[in-house]
Amino acid sequence: MYTANGGRYKEMVYNKCGESGLKLPAVSLGMWHNFGDSADFENMCRMCFTAFDNGITHFDLANNYGPEAGSAERNFGKILAQHMKPYRDQMVISTKAGYYMWEGPYGDLGSRKYLMASLDQSLQRMGLEYVDIFYHHRMDPDTPLYETMLTLADIVRSGKALYVGLSNYDGETMKKASSILKELHCPFIINQNSYSIFNRGIEKNGILDAAIEEKKGMIIFSPLAQGLLTDRYLGGIPADSRVKTDGRFLSEKSITEEKLVKIRKLNELAKQRGQTLAEMALAWIINHKGITGVLIGASKPEQIIDNIGMLKNTSFSDEEIRLIDEISL
Repeated sequence: MYTANGGRYKEMVYNKCGESGLKLPAVSLGMWHNFGDSADFENMCRMCFTAFDNGITHFDLANNYGPEAGSAERNFGKILAQHMKPYRDQMVISTKAGYYMWEGPYGDLGSRKYLMASLDQSLQRMGLEYVDIFYHHRMDPDTPLYETMLTLADIVRSGKALYVGLSNYDGETMKKASSILKELHCPFIINQNSYSIFNRGIEKNGILDAAIEEKKGMIIFSPLAQGLLTDRYLGGIPADSRVKTDGRFLSEKSITEEKLVKIRKLNELAKQRGQTLAEMALAWIINHKGITGVLIGASKPEQIIDNIGMLKNTSFSDEEIRLIDEISL
């Protein structure tokens, strides 16, 4: 049985999630990639142990994480049962529903039928009685917003989730959802969206400003732009990169010479700050008002430790911010 590092809480920073009482680590572990059945189970264990040993208490999943869909939850459930069960009350475990999971009209989007069934399946796969945060994973134009929000509120009342969140919502829709959830006395505390130096979408769709206005937390996925904001691409596209092996989320044609030039310039700025490019990219996000934390992905334990290193320097001068914008925009 795994025994956690006794000094694991000394270095990690914990931030309040909006105005709620829940604190999340500045760095959380996302299981979008590398926790499916195509990955090595022992390596998954090592990554979870490394994360927890270094103060990462938050583990983020979704019903469709894999491959195959559902396998990340199932594998994480095995890790919990075999090694980490004694630490359950020191962990924040989140999952989501909103994307396609099973055939027919009831396995997708945001209906009450789908969300209730999906969470029951997720809990069964992970061997849990409840999750700490349950998210609706994306906006659904086909289901009344009130139905989806009422379902989230009822899930909390049922004891199957402690808090709820919204993922991939824009600012306007989130504010409408927040108003409904407030009326329903549902503890909606967090938004999850993509954001990076190369992806400024949350600035444009109003969700970051709305989260601050509504006093909700904001956690960021893909903070390293699917690996572009690391040292992996400084010399071009590696043969074993995700671009070559899985082009679903980052295509080879999108990595132009112009983009590579930007990556190299950002890397030079990071060096001047005494950081790796990845550390600077993560610190840049944490430096923003309204951001609770970042979700990192990893394929090996060493990457987790490297990313946590960004906490040593999360402040930026006005000139550094200007240069990052000048290079990236």
